Amino acid sequence: MSATESKYIEKKSYLSRLAHKEELAFREADGHLETEFGSEAEWLRCLREDYPKFIPFLTKKCGLDFRGRILEIGAGAAWFSAELSKLPGVVEVIATDFSPKLLKEQAPRVFKLLQARESKITRMPADFHKLDFANNHFDFVVCSAVLHHAVNMVEVLREARRVVKPGGKVVAIREPVWPLVKLKSRSKTQAQLIKAGVNEHFYTLAEYGEFFSLAGLKLDAKRVNLSSGLKFLFNEAVNGLTHARYAFVATKESKK
Repeated sequence: MSATESKYIEKKSYLSRLAHKEELAFREADGHLETEFGSEAEWLRCLREDYPKFIPFLTKKCGLDFRGRILEIGAGAAWFSAELSKLPGVVEVIATDFSPKLLKEQAPRVFKLLQARESKITRMPADFHKLDFANNHFDFVVCSAVLHHAVNMVEVLREARRVVKPGGKVVAIREPVWPLVKLKSRSKTQAQLIKAGVNEHFYTLAEYGEFFSLAGLKLDAKRVNLSSGLKFLFNEAVNGLTHARYAFVATKESKK
């Protein structure tokens, strides 16, 4: 392995009793990208065009200064880790997921596509319900479209709080939030994913707030709008009504 490449650490017996085994099988099966995205081409388009917009949004609109040591939970193919690795203040990124196959096979492909600073990234299997890291170890814990898959979201958030330093942040993006107008299409999508083996849930903004509070985290929910021009204005007007897009930024408050 080259010194510039991402390191992979093998882990055994890392799954907790809460791990959703059917979803793990789905994630490691051929064709799961088609089920989630419609096609692999659409997944690649999202990687190139949509997802990278979140970093400037989080840094400029949410005021986050990503630095130090970062843990990504439920990383999958680890696009978030790839983008974070390019920030100068970030020293190390640990990308974890309960699917070794995604970390071994898909993540390196994504790192090349997004021109990640691979030498900063370590990949290892992990169950976000029970993290194998010391208390107060990371400056940030991040995830993308992950929390709503948890069997017990409060337990996941408590683990994130445990491993992040006092004053550190837990950042969750791309979580599906129920809008005020409940759409039948979303219920249909949820049913299709559950049938495929995915542990899929949709929660309201208030329910997310309750989960973070129960985990001992102070939550600030930021409206997400990555558009420009007239589309930006339209999304600003209807966000929360016909759709609901938020970035969850939670703080582990320092002990006084």
